Amino acid sequence: MATLSSAQATKKETFKIFGMAWYIFAAVAGIAIIAMMGDYLPNNTVGAFAILYTLGITLGWIGDRIPVWNTYIGGGSILAFLGSAYLVYIGVIPEATIETVKIFMDTTDFLDLFIAVLITGSILSVNRKLLLKAFAGYLPAILAGVVGAIVLGIAGGMLFGVSPADIATRYVLPIMGGGTGAGAIPMADIYANATGNDPAQWLSFGLSILTIANIIAIISAGVLNKIGELKFGKVLNGNGELIRNADDLSKLEDTKEIKVTQREIAGGLILACSFYVLGNILSKVVVIPEFTLFGSVLKIDIHRFAWMVVLVAIANVAGVIPAELRVGANKLQGFFTKQFLLVIMVGVGIALTDLGELIAAFTLGNVVIAAFIVFGAIIGSGAMGWLVGFYPIETAITAGLCMANRGGSGDLAVLGAAKRMELISFAQISSRLGGGLMLIIASVVFGIFA
Repeated sequence: MATLSSAQATKKETFKIFGMAWYIFAAVAGIAIIAMMGDYLPNNTVGAFAILYTLGITLGWIGDRIPVWNTYIGGGSILAFLGSAYLVYIGVIPEATIETVKIFMDTTDFLDLFIAVLITGSILSVNRKLLLKAFAGYLPAILAGVVGAIVLGIAGGMLFGVSPADIATRYVLPIMGGGTGAGAIPMADIYANATGNDPAQWLSFGLSILTIANIIAIISAGVLNKIGELKFGKVLNGNGELIRNADDLSKLEDTKEIKVTQREIAGGLILACSFYVLGNILSKVVVIPEFTLFGSVLKIDIHRFAWMVVLVAIANVAGVIPAELRVGANKLQGFFTKQFLLVIMVGVGIALTDLGELIAAFTLGNVVIAAFIVFGAIIGSGAMGWLVGFYPIETAITAGLCMANRGGSGDLAVLGAAKRMELISFAQISSRLGGGLMLIIASVVFGIFA
């Protein structure tokens, strides 16, 4: 009778999933699933964490082991996102659990905490001179991505007999508008003011085409990550660093020998929360006056995350944050990125994704045109990124794909697929400041073509 060698037995006994022995995880997952299906799941943050981790770890483990998917589509984090959305769509996840997750994502706003920590840690980890250089070249990259989206979008429209005017107003604007709440919805009002039509007429199709583009952007992020790993793609790949030839400046200067305790890491959390609150204050207090452009009354609200990016950058450049706190914020960012990403991806899939909406808009023409627009954003932003001294892959992911997705949740999905969560600050610039810029462009485009 064959017996396992001691080495084989040890390997079998120590097989782990997410750092836990497999039988421990099986027990944990079993408890959460029984609670969910039997309507015993606590309707609070604890219950949400239990089911989100169970689904996230399970789907993530599977996704990281599916051939092709784990290489080109984004691996475990994207299967966690799409898989959980599919479970909602087919009715496997009960309504009570969906409500618990929505409370966790929307009411308690763990998503905002996640983004706030990543913004603070990522910006404070960059050399001051490098940070200034990055911001100076980023706006041209965003604009080049928009131009590329329009040009290729019109080319795609020609294949299906869609006019350039329709491509610009019904396809490019909602896709490149910086998301839903700060992009497509206010754009619908601009459309109504410019045309006199019902805003729902533009918004219903705009949200559908945006959903398709969001999925294409996520898949494209995974492909770009793989291209960067290939021999010919290495020159285009910064491995999460935006600026070319800046490896010696990109990380915390003079902090390699600094040892931080859990207290400094907690200090990083306090900093993140404080910058977030200050950004929220400025978003309420600083009001940009409304103005009329091409017959449309335009109102621009600067989102609290946009203010937060600016505030943290100013604090870094001014040198007012001690080195040990910057290191603490950076370590906290790393912890959130590695340990909470699956939680966030499942939460977005359950609470913020309507798979039925995507399926309803899923026609060959819409998919091809949306793909052309996303590819145009990639090419335009990536090319301009190279010209201003950035790595094209990092620029295409942030200035291109993070303009062509569904805002904050789309940013996380794109960066997760690209394995570049450290670029969250630039992704937020695209979604928030870039989205505000698109409202101005929308007013001009609707005034001319609508």
